[in-house]
Amino acid sequence: MITYEWLYVVAGAAFAVWAALSLKDGRWGNAAFWALLALSFLAGSHLSDLANGVLVLALVGIAGLGGLKRSDPPTTSPQEREAHAARLGNKLFLPALVVPLTAVAGTLLYNYTPLGATGLFEARRETLILFGIGVLAALAGAMLWLRPPLMAPAQEGRRLIDSIGWAAILPQMLAALGAVFALAGVGDIIGGVARGVIPEGNVFLAVVVFAAGMALFTMIMGNAFAAFPVMATAIGIPLLIETHGGNPAVIGAVGMLAGFCGTLLTPMAANFNIVPAALLELKDQNGVIRQQVGTAVPLWAVNVLIIYVGAFWLWN
Repeated sequence: MITYEWLYVVAGAAFAVWAALSLKDGRWGNAAFWALLALSFLAGSHLSDLANGVLVLALVGIAGLGGLKRSDPPTTSPQEREAHAARLGNKLFLPALVVPLTAVAGTLLYNYTPLGATGLFEARRETLILFGIGVLAALAGAMLWLRPPLMAPAQEGRRLIDSIGWAAILPQMLAALGAVFALAGVGDIIGGVARGVIPEGNVFLAVVVFAAGMALFTMIMGNAFAAFPVMATAIGIPLLIETHGGNPAVIGAVGMLAGFCGTLLTPMAANFNIVPAALLELKDQNGVIRQQVGTAVPLWAVNVLIIYVGAFWLWN
């Protein structure tokens, strides 16, 4: 059986390669950071909570002390890239399309054909595992098609990951923070306050507060995955699902989308909003966020309507 653990192995192997290449170049901070992250992926499930905590603190220490630097490994020149782009055009996007196609088509085939009875993939992890398989298939296809140097994917990957830096693992950290907040009882506290404010039986206002909380907590913590455990514990489960009988699938899925609207509006979502501004060398570091306000606000309002109508009328 192919389990979720194999995805950690693949990711850990990639980080280990980047660490080795950084070490070869004498970039000690980068090498240490990516090596520790590789250790987390490869052995985190087998380390104690204390050891994992120390590992995370070490990562924070390296990043906080400015140990991560941009790299410029020897890959293709700008002129060579322009020549490839001119020759191949939009065909260059074909390998990237392999990833979602593998995930979607593979999941449908596995779940709706006799393949599902084979037990090849870990239950409820099929899509994520197939997503990883799609990445490997896209890489293999690109290598056979474009015939780059053997180390080109590793070097280009290192160049990109070093450009992003510590922000690459921010979603991981913030998702863990959301779980910590939920375990600490933050959701129960917010739920108590919300139930004292929302009039009894007012479903629409409960939906508005839930969606607003998802967006606001996402803006504070930088990630909708961090906000969801808090708001689900506070309002989503006790009020919308258990009290008013809303459809859990609609509330969960569209509630996350309401949180993603907050992602578009916060510098805390550094990997989405600050890193692109830095990579594009924009003078306004909040330029990406400013362009997204006009999408985020109306989309959030639409999400409120979808939750209210969908969860309590159409699919109830």
